[in-house]
Amino acid sequence: MVSRSYSNLLELASGESPSFGTMNRRIPRIMTVAGLISDVDDDPAESVCSDPSSSSVHRDRIIIVANQLPIRVQRKPDGNRNWLFTWDDNSLLLQLKDGLGDDDTEVIYVGCLKEEVHPNEQDEVSQILLETFKCVPTFLPPDLFTRYYHGFCKQQLWPLFHYMLPLSPDLGGRFNRSLWQAYVSVNKIFADRIMEVINPEDDYVWIHDYHLMVLPTFLRKRFNRVKLGFFLHSPFPSSEIYKTLPIREELLRALLNSDLIGFHTFDYARHFLSCCGRMLGLTYESKRGYIGIEYYGRTVSIKILPVGIHLGQLQSVLSMSKTEEKVSELITQFTDEGKIMLLGVDDMDIFKGISLKLLAMEQLLIQHPEWQGKVVLVQIANPARGRGKDVKEVQAETKATAKRINETFGKPGYDPVILIEEPLRFYERVAYYVVAECCLVTAVRDGMNLIPYEYIISRQGNDGLDKVLGVASSPKKSMLVVSEFIGCSPSLSGAIRVNPWNIDAVADAMDSALEMADSEKQLRHEKHYRYVSTHDVGYWARSFLQDLERTCGDHVRRRWWGIGFGLSFRVVALDPNFRKLSMEHIVSAYKRTTTRAILLDYDGTLIPQASIDKSPTSNSIKMLNSLCRDKDNMVFLVSARSRKRLAEWFSPCESLVIAAEHGYFLRLKRDAEWETCGPAIDCSWKQIAEPVMKLYTETTDGSTIEDKETALVWCYEDADPDFGSCQAKELLDHLESVLANEPVTVKSGQNNVEVIPQGVSKGLVAKRLLSMMHEKGMSPDFVLCIGDDRSDEDMFEVITTSMAGSSATPRAEVFACTVGKKPSKAKYYLDDTAEIVRLVHGLASVSEQKVLL
Repeated sequence: MVSRSYSNLLELASGESPSFGTMNRRIPRIMTVAGLISDVDDDPAESVCSDPSSSSVHRDRIIIVANQLPIRVQRKPDGNRNWLFTWDDNSLLLQLKDGLGDDDTEVIYVGCLKEEVHPNEQDEVSQILLETFKCVPTFLPPDLFTRYYHGFCKQQLWPLFHYMLPLSPDLGGRFNRSLWQAYVSVNKIFADRIMEVINPEDDYVWIHDYHLMVLPTFLRKRFNRVKLGFFLHSPFPSSEIYKTLPIREELLRALLNSDLIGFHTFDYARHFLSCCGRMLGLTYESKRGYIGIEYYGRTVSIKILPVGIHLGQLQSVLSMSKTEEKVSELITQFTDEGKIMLLGVDDMDIFKGISLKLLAMEQLLIQHPEWQGKVVLVQIANPARGRGKDVKEVQAETKATAKRINETFGKPGYDPVILIEEPLRFYERVAYYVVAECCLVTAVRDGMNLIPYEYIISRQGNDGLDKVLGVASSPKKSMLVVSEFIGCSPSLSGAIRVNPWNIDAVADAMDSALEMADSEKQLRHEKHYRYVSTHDVGYWARSFLQDLERTCGDHVRRRWWGIGFGLSFRVVALDPNFRKLSMEHIVSAYKRTTTRAILLDYDGTLIPQASIDKSPTSNSIKMLNSLCRDKDNMVFLVSARSRKRLAEWFSPCESLVIAAEHGYFLRLKRDAEWETCGPAIDCSWKQIAEPVMKLYTETTDGSTIEDKETALVWCYEDADPDFGSCQAKELLDHLESVLANEPVTVKSGQNNVEVIPQGVSKGLVAKRLLSMMHEKGMSPDFVLCIGDDRSDEDMFEVITTSMAGSSATPRAEVFACTVGKKPSKAKYYLDDTAEIVRLVHGLASVSEQKVLL
């Protein structure tokens, strides 16, 4: 049995653990896996290697982590307790919980409060929040919070993620390492708080937004098998923008320590995947509708689903008498006066495009003077979430523009722009939605923006509002003008989409919305209402958590290792039987055996893939010759390279057996003739394949064609990684189509597409080599096979199964070894080519000593 590591805070709240003192005291924690929790430091050896185990008690529980708790805080003027806490009904995190609608699912919140709490009061506040709300507050010193939130988050990450480069000090904040260090420190503090409540074997952790992007690394370091989801609520910029960030790789690797990463739109996900490919060399693929990135043996899933609104909450507000009263007031102010309301609801920040919207309103009144005196733009400007010079500039520009328009087009009893800057209650805002003929959301960049969804549901209304509006039983209608650059735009196909920078186009869209026939407005409204009402916040939360559960389903069946230092830390998840090849183990087996088969790949195995000079070094030649001189050894070099190139490179190796072009050509020793491992090949298919490859070479800068005797290879190692990969997929399909009736196979390799004869593979040549040894009465009792890519997997399979066949003695020592920790048919791995060379050199040294004796 194992204990639950979150007992400290929860049992403290329930009174079951009186041995603990205050909340802020460092609490000893017991893990559900072997080992003690260490502080997050730079020593990967301190991370826990999680082996499969089970919890003693299981209950679905989700730990939701965000910058702010869904709590409203108010200091009491008197009384025993100085604080008054209530749920913040407008918080997405709270709506998310309500949307789940599952009483069996326990939700714990971890985050900051909106008010500063004195250290002397933090214990009491923690106790109240845990007992009453199941919230775990994270207390940050004011100076640290300022540098973290107003500094790094709002002045560096937020502008960049909204496509604003700090080309000058006035345009967003230049990168400041001290602010970055504050950001990392706060993420560590969050990790500490989560550690106090988590049961890593059972709990799911769901992290929200860019404030906590490195938190997955700290959690994964402490619990390798933690079930971890992350959702980004802001845009993710294109790789051209993102790669300007000095800590770009640290953030990517931190996010990849999650099991599931969510985005509002495919564009945001595509940009993230592109960054992973360009900066980390990772590839992704879609299987049965799920997108995944292979990352050190783990599949990091990508979720694309825009968040929805809380229908129940909005409908309850629509039913309030205060809402009906406000609607009636607005009808008197606008509709009864013959005025049509256009509505904008935006935060007062630089990316919401308020000034552009006002300019479009001005243009509408200029181009269509018939709307003067009739159309009013009500702009609700919510307080900015950040602070700084840019916010003040936006406020000043907005006021000045609204004033100018009103002075130009206004008349007694008519102001074309009504700017509302004071905070409105939610029911008041909803009343504006109900009355507005059209809603304008023209942000120049926004992660999601739920204003259009709220507008649609509000326009659907209810019976009470229908009576106030005087539209009982008539079909509902609504109109939306939305920016192309906001996350909700793809889901609103009935909206008029605009480029907010094109003021004339926005003005034309406003006119179209006003002129559109009621029947068309009704059809568009019905389409939007069907989508918004079925894709609410509950649907979004359930869908995300279902995918998280699916992604984490194989955690208990795999072994996990932590590698790397600091923010480069990541885990490797592999089959329980997959382990690193021990030098002592293989040398011991090498010494006690007498008939050995050694099969070595070349590129990526004996020499790094990234090496510019691909020819073998003098040390490699010497090492291979030492192995070949041992009469107990048969050494085979199995490569995809041409026989001409291999014969030239390895001419000093007299006894080395070389298998070229995936084993089609075979030479048993230097002075022997080349043999073919199959029937004579008709290469007339090259006349079909080569023109196709040339076409893709001409259109893909950096790509080349390698013409071998039996194969053609299109290489894109030096091309743009995204474009090269895209072209490779197209080329693969193209070649498979035109070569469908030819006796060849088209394969995708590492940065290449290769056409080879059917029936030729490294697996077949490995089988032939072992059979050949058996026929000569040399059944091997030691088999070593090392390779690094997909083509070598065929060899590993043959070598592994050879134990049961006639090609090996019953008790042969078999070592199938791949390069790097990754999913493989090999049983062993070594980290890189340097370790491979050290291993082979060690075996060569044993053989040299034997020869000398």
